[in-house]
Amino acid sequence: MASPRVKTGPYPELTVPAVLVGYALGILITVSIGYASLVLGFSIEGSELAAILGWGVLRGIMRRTSIVENNINQTVASAVNGASAGMMFSVPALFILNEKTPGLTDFNPYLMVFACITGGVLGIAFIIPLRKQMIDFNRLAYPGGIAVAAILKSPGAGLKKAMYLLGGAAVSAIAHVLVTQVFEVPHESFHLGDAIGAPSYLNLTFYLSLLTVGVGFLSGRGGLVFGLGGFICYWFLAPMLAALGAPETQALVQEGPGPLRGVLFKPAGIGILIGAAIGGVVAAFPLIKSAIKSMQEAGQVKTDEHQDELPIRVLYAGIALAFVGLTAIAYLVTPDLGFPRAVAMAVLGTLWIWIAGVIVSECLGRTNWSPLSGMTLIAVTILIFIGTGVANRTAIIASVVVGAAICVAIAQAGDMMLDLKSGYLTGASPRKQQIGQFLATWLGPIVVMVLIFVLHEAYGLGSEKLPAPQGKALASMISGVTDGNVPLYRYGAGAGLGLILALSGMGGIGVMIGLGFYMPFYIALTYTIGNLVRIGAERVKGKRWCEDVGIPIAAGLIVGEALVGVGLALQVVLAGATGGAG
Repeated sequence: MASPRVKTGPYPELTVPAVLVGYALGILITVSIGYASLVLGFSIEGSELAAILGWGVLRGIMRRTSIVENNINQTVASAVNGASAGMMFSVPALFILNEKTPGLTDFNPYLMVFACITGGVLGIAFIIPLRKQMIDFNRLAYPGGIAVAAILKSPGAGLKKAMYLLGGAAVSAIAHVLVTQVFEVPHESFHLGDAIGAPSYLNLTFYLSLLTVGVGFLSGRGGLVFGLGGFICYWFLAPMLAALGAPETQALVQEGPGPLRGVLFKPAGIGILIGAAIGGVVAAFPLIKSAIKSMQEAGQVKTDEHQDELPIRVLYAGIALAFVGLTAIAYLVTPDLGFPRAVAMAVLGTLWIWIAGVIVSECLGRTNWSPLSGMTLIAVTILIFIGTGVANRTAIIASVVVGAAICVAIAQAGDMMLDLKSGYLTGASPRKQQIGQFLATWLGPIVVMVLIFVLHEAYGLGSEKLPAPQGKALASMISGVTDGNVPLYRYGAGAGLGLILALSGMGGIGVMIGLGFYMPFYIALTYTIGNLVRIGAERVKGKRWCEDVGIPIAAGLIVGEALVGVGLALQVVLAGATGGAG
């Protein structure tokens, strides 16, 4: 009887199957999470989703058993997804502002993609030298990285989770088709307030979306503050204004939740987002100091372990080339900007990528919360001021393009550190993970750029179907800087509240409450249902059940509806193109 063949040597890690599967899963996750971020206004981490699906493909279908290979797979997939939040928080602003300032959608999409790829390279290159200090020495927790490592270390559970995820996706996809195509039910259709005779401003309307419920389930108890913002608006402020407000305010309240939100709550929500962003930077000053100290200490470490990292000369070369690329892009996007301003934007962008990337990485390491949107809002505002003196259109396009690059860079920096934490816990090679991250940086911006144009052509960015709240907030801020025609007292009141919330030490509560003010209440209400289901499931079934069963199903609810939504959008676009051709 022949003895079984015993394989020797290191486990497969940075392999062609791992990279190619990572690309495929990265596209799937990017489309799903990108679509969801346009609906809800915030993004979710894709590493856990990539790890679950990766085990399903690599181990379940391809019969590959290397944990570190699957870790490379999820590193690549989540790196592709790094562009989803970065671009979905910034690029839609150009489409939303186009009606007011025609020509903004005529920007060069190829330069936009190249700018975001350049930003991604910068973000990774800046953060890699801090790996040893943040993970090996400071031992930052990175809860998301720990969760991914737990999935990778339990291959059997990983396969089951993949099946639960696919089941949730099937349910969500079928439900979305039935609601939108078969029965053609409007999303905001269950007007419970009408049935019980409640005032219209209470806005007791449900949003028929399993995607929203799924995101709420993933957020759990921590996401309740998003819904809290909506409850404050419509169940506290609106009744108070109806009873005690000035006559014109009382008349506005009686018009219903739509006008009330447009005139009062949206500007206040934008103000809260701005104030929370500024407060987040102020609160992060200790993290900046800590990061600078970490870099100094990392430079003093002289051990053979530095061979685990990419050579520092490679990182320096990447930073230099990326800076030159940002300068060229800022100039080429709108030559009217002038070369000096293009250089100034590139300098600011490079410095902000370093500062914000470090802050986001430390925030993720300590709290699993990322102030990504606030960092982008501040960066684009400063870039607009640099463009002052040239045409509004020129300044806006250049600022948003460089701002999108900054946002992608920050997202990639945070994702790199989270993935390196999971690699640290699974025995992976940091060098190979870093190579995998670089290998995936180019793909995400291409996928997101195509997705943005398809969704805008089909539904319109900023519409009720795809509100793009972060893009609208950025567009409102840009309008305020360029023409000054904004309700400053409402913005100011909201900014003061957001600043207080940001300095409260409670993570991203200011951003979440600001989004609750800004978003239609029927979305916040349905999202809150997902939060409550998660809380109830943890009490009845336990946290382990939620992690093993509930979370994969919830992730599937997001993927299924998002893919159907994008597929329907493609159908609309193709039908329009066919009709136009005929």
